[in-house]
Amino acid sequence: MKYVVVLPDGVADSPITELGHKTPLEVARHPNMDWIAREGITGWAQTIPDGFAPGSDVGCMSVFGYDPRRYHTGRAPIEAAAQGVRLAPGQVAFRCNTLTVLDGKMVDHSADHITTEESRQLIEALSSRLGAEPIRYYPGVSYRHLAVIDSGPYTQTTCTPPHDILGQPIALHLPSGPGAELLRRHMESSVEILNDHPVNRARLAAGQQPATMIWFWGQGSAVSLPPFREVYGHRAACISAVDIVRGIGRLADMEILQVAGITGYFDTNYEGKADAAVKALADGSDVVIVHVESTDEAGHMGDVQKKIQAIEDVDRRLVSRLLDGLRRLGEPFAVLIVPDHPTSTKLRTHVAEPVPFAFYATDGAKDEVTSYNEVAVKRSSRQFREGFELMSFFLGSS
Repeated sequence: MKYVVVLPDGVADSPITELGHKTPLEVARHPNMDWIAREGITGWAQTIPDGFAPGSDVGCMSVFGYDPRRYHTGRAPIEAAAQGVRLAPGQVAFRCNTLTVLDGKMVDHSADHITTEESRQLIEALSSRLGAEPIRYYPGVSYRHLAVIDSGPYTQTTCTPPHDILGQPIALHLPSGPGAELLRRHMESSVEILNDHPVNRARLAAGQQPATMIWFWGQGSAVSLPPFREVYGHRAACISAVDIVRGIGRLADMEILQVAGITGYFDTNYEGKADAAVKALADGSDVVIVHVESTDEAGHMGDVQKKIQAIEDVDRRLVSRLLDGLRRLGEPFAVLIVPDHPTSTKLRTHVAEPVPFAFYATDGAKDEVTSYNEVAVKRSSRQFREGFELMSFFLGSS
């Protein structure tokens, strides 16, 4: 049996007034996901345990089959693993966004999805100007960067994810508690450093949002996971454009598949992901996890139509091609569709509600649900209060 997990980030949602009180999944056309639900089984999984903030670090860890209560220390250490940044004992890693704050309000957590090259130049400028300080910066993908501090009480600092306060004044959400003074000083210094940087001058001239400052959040100490093959007995691989997902895969000792043109945005190479997954299975992998970020980004933008389009792109360009490729392999296969958490388009942020899943397996069981969306799947009585248990069920039931 060959196994594929398709992880459309934040695809689940809440009813939206302009959609006639339906969700984007209910409105979007996704016949291939519906086929998986109709020909397979469905249910719900609580991927965000009680007491955890809803985010991809927690939700994806659950989907990958690891209990966040046991293994989660923070988001940034997972991204550090993806970048090959090893955290020594006592070191604390922070996620560091380059973002847009205007008139004291959080306008855009991604600085209009600044390019990797542009953002790298900004991070290098910060490193050069603030090099004497006890924070080291590591440029990442687009707006997603890392900062590492050698020692101090920083795991106890209160930090707010910037995508949770879009449109709000930042004054009440700046870092607070132990260690906050250093973080706030760097954030304030970044405003002056970035203000007149050539990258931002060019972005303004092009009608794009400038990256006006940096923002620290998601901190934690080093994390380790037992290898996926030891836990589940299968050789696994992972495809994603974002560090948080690649980091979990790397920590779980999965093969990280490189695919040209994947961006973590609407222009990502969906077809390349499908082809790479099928090739990995043909070459000996047993399980491939394919992550897509575009559905989550549309939710953070608060753009209903973009989320519908992202769902349809995932279905038409990735899931359809993936199913065709799996059928051509000529081996029994199973496909699971499951998000890491819902992303509310109305609220423009993550929520901790259970997520709907559907999976098909060759000669596998079927239930009465005939489509993949939040309302249809409610007819299923299959629920996982511990979301990380879904992986065992998927691999075992197939």
